[in-house]
Amino acid sequence: MRLSRYFLPTLKEAPSDAQIVSHQLMLRAGMIRQEAAGIYAWLPLGLRVLRKIEQIVREEQVRAGAVELLMPTLQLADLWRESGRYDAYGPEMLRITDRHERELLYGPTNEEMVTDIFRAYVKSYKSLPLNLFHIQWKFRDERRPRFGVMRGREFLMKDAYSFDLDEALARKSYNRMFVAYLNTFARMGLKAVPMRADTGPIGGDLSHEFIVLAETGESAVFCDRKLVEMPAPGADLDWDDLQALVDARTAMYAATEEMHDAATFESQTPEADRLSARGIEVGHIFYFGEKYSAPMKARVAGPDGQDVNVHMGSYGVGVSRLMGAIIEASHDAGGIIWPDAVAPFDVVVINLRVSDEAVSAACDNAVAQLKALGKDVLYDDTDERPGGKFATADLIGVPWQLTIGPKGLADGVVELKRRATGEKVSVPLAEAIERLTA
Repeated sequence: MRLSRYFLPTLKEAPSDAQIVSHQLMLRAGMIRQEAAGIYAWLPLGLRVLRKIEQIVREEQVRAGAVELLMPTLQLADLWRESGRYDAYGPEMLRITDRHERELLYGPTNEEMVTDIFRAYVKSYKSLPLNLFHIQWKFRDERRPRFGVMRGREFLMKDAYSFDLDEALARKSYNRMFVAYLNTFARMGLKAVPMRADTGPIGGDLSHEFIVLAETGESAVFCDRKLVEMPAPGADLDWDDLQALVDARTAMYAATEEMHDAATFESQTPEADRLSARGIEVGHIFYFGEKYSAPMKARVAGPDGQDVNVHMGSYGVGVSRLMGAIIEASHDAGGIIWPDAVAPFDVVVINLRVSDEAVSAACDNAVAQLKALGKDVLYDDTDERPGGKFATADLIGVPWQLTIGPKGLADGVVELKRRATGEKVSVPLAEAIERLTA
């Protein structure tokens, strides 16, 4: 992609109302544009990152056995009346009446709709377990939307819904999502700690939030330091027996500020292992049993032929929110530092003198080689001054910068910079290509 033909409206300064780092950098890097309070247009660079985050989330859901579908953003109010949540949910729900006087709502979540889909088609325990997920836009009419995509009104979310015959089997489904979340966030370069959480308006009696530690996090968190140091479980697992793995992580103390008990923290955790930090919620999982299946009559025939209410859980990941969380956890004074897995491009090739035919030819050659090797390349072929090019490359956070100029070319070398560390080396182009594809 040639930068001269790309749409990248960067800003030197962030608007004064952007209060946190991720909001400031997303605006400055030309990733989003505010259209209304808490509602953003996703510009090309931001959309590329959003799609990469979305794909990682999707792959880990499928790996854990979930099946993807897509539900609409608008839902019938009557479904929510069945569950008893229509009046209870509060002013965050955007209620709509269409031209036929039908009452609709812009979905803040999808428990009712997915339960309706399930009960229409699944009649026997032989079809269980079942976990359905989708990645869809949601709307919650926050009283004070702020912090950019961290607390917007419209947001992209992955939500999955599990259906099981009884509580014991439902907890196995819960464990699958618990482990899938650990793997998901690790792939994005994040340290996410599961913490016991309030179930809120979703309901139920078992719930965990997944908190990313970041100095600029929105709330205080308290946990055993060993939790942060534990590696992700990985894909090579017995997915039908995850209880010991989950127990190992839930046995140690971990709580958000709202759930924190100082006395318990001190009694359960050695002083050297007590970690107090700031955190950002990026995922939330719930087991809630028959909360929705009972009022909505989502039943299956059990092994004895008798109809029973299914046991359910729901599992949410804030896909668009994750972008802000990654930036909060990974940035410096120059801008964003994207982990490789979610970066908008793998490498930016910087042409220091576009008017020099030899330099441009070398850049074209580098771009062609990298693309042939499967790398996603942004080519800065603009006539901007070198300092401006370097500043833009740092701001947008592409993991590698490959700089080609007349002086280096005369010496037979190019400059390769790793954005995360700032390390620079001058090497022949062939060696640079080799390092980039190692």
